[in-house]
Amino acid sequence: MMAEQPLLEARSVSKRFGSVIALSDINMAVRPREVHCLLGDNGAGKSTLIKTFAGVHQPTEGELRVDGAPVQFGSPREALDTGIATVFQDLALVPLMSATRNFFMGREPVIGRGPFRRFDARTAERITAQEMWKIGIDVRDPTQPVGTMSGGERQCLAIARAVYFGAKVLILDEPTSALGVSQASMVLRYVARAKAAGLGVIFITHNVHHAFPVGDSFTLLNRGRSLGTHTKDEVSRDELMDMMAGGKEMADLEAELKAAAQQETDPKAEQAETQIAEDLHQESQKVH
Repeated sequence: MMAEQPLLEARSVSKRFGSVIALSDINMAVRPREVHCLLGDNGAGKSTLIKTFAGVHQPTEGELRVDGAPVQFGSPREALDTGIATVFQDLALVPLMSATRNFFMGREPVIGRGPFRRFDARTAERITAQEMWKIGIDVRDPTQPVGTMSGGERQCLAIARAVYFGAKVLILDEPTSALGVSQASMVLRYVARAKAAGLGVIFITHNVHHAFPVGDSFTLLNRGRSLGTHTKDEVSRDELMDMMAGGKEMADLEAELKAAAQQETDPKAEQAETQIAEDLHQESQKVH
């Protein structure tokens, strides 16, 4: 798999907003049939990087490549036309509209000619039900409002829509962050199916427990800088968590907490503090 040409690649990508450095010298790539997990805490630069991939931002330095060729996306539409589909956290779904209307939003199938052109509801409902069934979701009524669906079903609807319209790279922004265990499992199952179908998937998350089961490679970001890329056979789940948590900082904090707890329970330390307090009181009496 690693020998294949990347579907999407970032080479030495940096992004600045005025004097603020949001990204610095980022290198990463996603290949066909690969789930590449982008990990990092809040403020690590994950959102800026995926918006750069999606055409929302343009790199200040470096370049993006699609199928080995340099590209410059002037808008999200250009990225989408190239096959780069991004599913953001808000999903771009309208709760009061039906599943079918949300699935085909802006790309509605029509029948008739001229002034008699109209939305082909029957075809749209059939395709929506079929595509959702393929990922294991039985939509009994495609006309039901999206707001009545579970969080996992809505996430899968947004992903299925991107895949149906020709995505070859699927970028998922924190798809499991607001979901329960069963709903998160539903989304992770579909991520695995998208990989099996030949797509490249970039899975953005701060939850290592969700990323590790489906991920093939892992890039860690910290304050806009890459801490490196590792394949699953090079790193363990615990090592990823340690790198994300800041390893040394967490070890120092743990040592401080242990020392504080020991001091609180140490009778000698308590006696020493009492003696110091008495000495200070005596000194103050002498002054007065």
